[in-house]
Amino acid sequence: MTDETHVTWHEHSVSREDRERLNGHRGCVVWFTGLSGSGKSTVANEVDHLLHEMAIHSFVLDGDNIRHGLNAGPKMLVDAYGDDFARRFGLGFSQQDREENIRRIGAVSQLLCAAGIVTLTAFVSPYRKDRAAVRAMLTRDGRGEDFVEVYVKAPLELCESRDPKGLYKQAREGKISKFTGIDDPYEPPVEPELTLDTSETSPRKLAERVVAFLRDSGVIGKPA
Repeated sequence: MTDETHVTWHEHSVSREDRERLNGHRGCVVWFTGLSGSGKSTVANEVDHLLHEMAIHSFVLDGDNIRHGLNAGPKMLVDAYGDDFARRFGLGFSQQDREENIRRIGAVSQLLCAAGIVTLTAFVSPYRKDRAAVRAMLTRDGRGEDFVEVYVKAPLELCESRDPKGLYKQAREGKISKFTGIDDPYEPPVEPELTLDTSETSPRKLAERVVAFLRDSGVIGKPA
C-alpha cells in the first residue's frame, strides 16, 4: 500500500526554550505509577497544588479523567459514533489497549512538556515496557531526560481497603477480569527516580519530596 499521508514535522516559530524562559522553569513529565488505590492521584494533586502556589505552570493528567475523553472505552463512544468506530478506537483494559492508553498519554505529555509545563500523570501503567517507551519518547539529545518516574508504593491489602470505586471487590468476585494486582500483573519500577510509600507518610509530605526533587534536579527554582 502506498503511503499517502505525507506527514512532515514542522518546527514551531516559538521554541521550547523560549517558552521555558517565559515560564521561568523547565517542562518535564512526572510519571506516577502504582496499583489502583495506592494514592497516585492524591499525591499528584498535592504536588500540583504546591507548584501552583509557587507560580509554577503544572497540570495533572489523571487516569480516570483521560478515560472520559481521549481514551474513552467503546461503551462511551458507541452512542455518538456508532459500533464500528467504538470498536476500532475505544480502549478497554486488555494488554494491547493498556499499551495504547499509555502511548497516547505519553504523546500528550510530550506536547505539554514541550510547552514548558510540569506535567503530572497518574496512571497504573502496569507494564515496564510501556513506561520505558514513554521515557524513551521524552529523552532529548543534549538535554537529558524529561521523564521522572515516581513509584507510588502501597501494600495490596491497603489498596483494597481503600478501594473507593469497589473495583477490587468486583475483581475478587469475578465481575471484573484482568484487574491489575488480582489476576493481571503489576510490574514495579526497577530504578525509579523516586519511591513514595503511602502506607507510612502523608500525601502532603510525599508531595513535598517530589517538589524538592524537582528543585534539586533544576526543573524548578533556577532559570530555564
